[in-house]
Order: sequence, then C-alpha cells, then structure tokens
Amino acid sequence: MIRALLLLTISGALLAQTTQPPAGAAPAAPAREPGLYATLNTTLGPIVVRLFEKEAPATVRNFVALSRGGKPWRDQNGQMVKRPLYPGTIFHRVIPRFMIQGGDHTGTGMGDPGFIIPDEFHPDLKFDVPGRLAMANAGPKTSNSQFFITEVPTPHLNGLHTIFGQVVEGQELVAKIARVPVGANDKPRTPVRLSSVTIKREGPAPAAPAKRKPAPAKPKPAAPAKK
Repeated sequence: MIRALLLLTISGALLAQTTQPPAGAAPAAPAREPGLYATLNTTLGPIVVRLFEKEAPATVRNFVALSRGGKPWRDQNGQMVKRPLYPGTIFHRVIPRFMIQGGDHTGTGMGDPGFIIPDEFHPDLKFDVPGRLAMANAGPKTSNSQFFITEVPTPHLNGLHTIFGQVVEGQELVAKIARVPVGANDKPRTPVRLSSVTIKREGPAPAAPAKRKPAPAKPKPAAPAKK
C-alpha cells in the first residue's frame, strides 16, 4: 500500500513537471478584449490602458495623435512642432491614495501646448473604480495634453474631468509612483519619466456607423397660375 502511494506521488510529481511552465519562464499575458490600448512606458515599468474610443472619441483621438506625433503643439520655444509630445515628460504631481498626473511638456503643470479640446462626459463613465485615465484641466473646456490616472475611486471628480481610459495592467505601478518621495507641489524628487507611449489595437477596428440615406426631396409647390 505504501509502495502504491509512493508510486502515485511520483507519478503526480512527474505530471506536474510536464504541465507547469519551466522555472523562470514569464507568465503568459492575460488575453485582452478587442479595443484600442495605450502602453505608457515609464522608468518604473509599463502601464497598459484601454482607451474608450466610443465614449470619448475626440479625447482619444487627441491622446493618440500626441502619442504618435500626428498633431501640432507649441514647444517651450513657442514654436509649433509636430512630433510625439509625451516621450521624456514626467509625472509632475503625485498624491498617494489619489492620483498621478503627467503629460505636460514643460514638467511644471503650467505648460500650454497651444490648443484645447472639448470636454466629453459619458453617463456610463464615473470615477467609481481605481485606474481611471482622465484629462487634467483648469476648468470647463480647458483640456489639452495633461492627464492623470487615479489610484482609488474619486467620485468627487465626476462631471469635472473627461474619462477616456481604464488601466488593465500595471495598476500597482500607479500606487508605486504615487508614493515616491516628493518635494514642493507634490513633485517627485527623482523624476518618473515616460519614455514612450505605444498605441496598439487588439482585434478588428470597430465598424463605422452606417450612413443615413438622405431624405427624399419634397416636391416644390407649383407656382400660382396667372389669372
């Protein structure tokens, strides 16, 4: 009986060895839902965000264009340039149990990239979960390039900032960045930088909305007959 149990244990161990990944192998990345994703490559690691292109289309287009260099913006010399804005920028304001903020090409939070975009508030998107990617602003209709990522639910921001993405990988890095040592104005003493932002689509692109057929022209009334 003991010998049988021993053989069973050895067989189970051999089976486990054949089904388990080899030691040191990286775990398989979780499958992603179809959609548009942004990977924020920081000096502390990557943060992957799913972009809400249907719910906040203008904001997502703006973010993608600034990430890829597809939109002109004003640099620190006052010149309009057309290159990726985010590489080399820092998270200039970080607050534990609140958020991390970046996207300013001057690194001060006071930069002006020379444009603004409209606010987009979708009824299904609230600051009710951690990991919301949203636009920073100085009030209504002042969003441009700066963004923030929440560490915790922040319902007091509902209706004030456009939500245009959700962290799907790397939320632990948001918490880590939020806790780096800071100086004045919650600015990290050692900069946490964005080296790049990579945009990638998973699965097919969403179908374009069908064009409505124009309504048939109404017949013009006949001119009154002359008497």
